[in-house]
Amino acid sequence: MILYPAIDLKDGACVRLQRGEMDRATVFNNDPGAQAKQFADAGCDWIHVVDLNGAFEGKPVNAEAVDAILAAVDVPVQLGGGIRSLDIAADWLDRGVRRIVLGTVAVKDPDMVIEACRRWPDQVAVGIDARGGFVAVEGWAEQSTLSVSELASRFEDAGVAAIVYTDIDRDGMMQGVNVGATAALAAETAIPVIASGGIASLDDLRELRARGNIAGAISGRALYDGRLEIDTALAELKSA
Repeated sequence: MILYPAIDLKDGACVRLQRGEMDRATVFNNDPGAQAKQFADAGCDWIHVVDLNGAFEGKPVNAEAVDAILAAVDVPVQLGGGIRSLDIAADWLDRGVRRIVLGTVAVKDPDMVIEACRRWPDQVAVGIDARGGFVAVEGWAEQSTLSVSELASRFEDAGVAAIVYTDIDRDGMMQGVNVGATAALAAETAIPVIASGGIASLDDLRELRARGNIAGAISGRALYDGRLEIDTALAELKSA
């Protein structure tokens, strides 16, 4: 299971939100490039980046910060937030992003996701952000009537590299990841599932790994405030 340290970008800084609310942001580092290098130097194999402003505005906003991250590290970067067209997707991949995460368009324009997978094999993930079992879009500001399993099933044979599954009510709250819902989704789809939202401790990672069908885990706040020691987490996952 791969550990993806998270860098969420708001106004050029590394922040963490609580339940996706932009007015509940804590700034952890004003230098995204330096933060990414710290994660890479610690031994992380991937870095997960979200353009939070972009997710709300529907277009890239923190491009300068993302470019700084790409320049600072050699490990692959996974990026989501505000990627709503094939042109934007192509631009990010040309800049050096290894994998793009498509969320809102997966609900509103699934054909774009399918076309993106065709153009860029193994470089497209689908972000499924759920509240109460139903998918939220537009930076989590809008609630759809689409269930998590319904959305995942749309892309079963499309060539999606991964599903990033986030339980919004757990995100940034340090209350533990929703292991049951994540494992249930992983059991329903052949697409690798990456858990996100609420990972607070080494025990959360151990519980996710014990399910045996979860490909990765994204952690943000727990790594920043020291509740999850990155060296210990990596050693635990790589020892499995």
